[in-house]
Amino acid sequence: MNKVISKDGTPIAYEKSGSGPALILVDGALCSRQFGPMPKLAPLLAKRFTVFTYDRRGRGDSGDTQPYAKERELEDLDALLQAAGGSAFVVGLSSGGGLALEAAASGLNIPKLVAYEPPYVAAHDARHAKANHEAQLQRLLAEGRRGDAVKYFMRDMVGAPGFVVFMMRLMPGTWKKLTAVAHTLAYDANIMGDFSVPAERLASVRVPSLILYGGKTDAKLKKAAETVADAVPGARRGTLDGQMHNVDPKVLTPAVVEYLTA
Repeated sequence: MNKVISKDGTPIAYEKSGSGPALILVDGALCSRQFGPMPKLAPLLAKRFTVFTYDRRGRGDSGDTQPYAKERELEDLDALLQAAGGSAFVVGLSSGGGLALEAAASGLNIPKLVAYEPPYVAAHDARHAKANHEAQLQRLLAEGRRGDAVKYFMRDMVGAPGFVVFMMRLMPGTWKKLTAVAHTLAYDANIMGDFSVPAERLASVRVPSLILYGGKTDAKLKKAAETVADAVPGARRGTLDGQMHNVDPKVLTPAVVEYLTA
């Protein structure tokens, strides 16, 4: 494990593997370099790239300097870019895709970007905007209800059936890991804003981008991905057959490799 120091002094833990052009993987909600899709995705991509996986602030071995702001996470990513030699490809999953797109819009040195299902919603679906998820999560967390914050995320934000949440609670090891980083759910909600596609902001992206979604994913996520691809100048879009939001790393890898090495 290595660490870089972000602009505000926060230590950000990361690991590096493989060889070739630098590539940074950006996790979505609740995930880290040791929990979620990245432990399986990184070794596959490390056959072609020097892969950086990291704990976003507040997770794993990284620090969590307060107060939180989206800009601090962009500084974290910039610190990793410097550790990678000054620039790197970026691949973001879910809200990590939203963060990656925000980094590109901010002018960070990213030669190419891949975002898989950034969880925006299409303009006609105002449910998320009205819900004010960030405030709801902050309220639960302020009351010390970390488990309820995870439950709120899974049911009210993701839309997972109640029995899925129930089954997760029966898995002590997994539930413990989720509740340990529950406070960072508010961070992801902050990044996503009101969850509407920030078309004007995305129009400023000058990084060649590939926006991917699963062939079996929720129709709203598919529509959002298409809307993002329309908003980012010159962006390509792609469908991964048979995939949903929890994408199989073995299916995602060939699409990432093909785009980044073209």
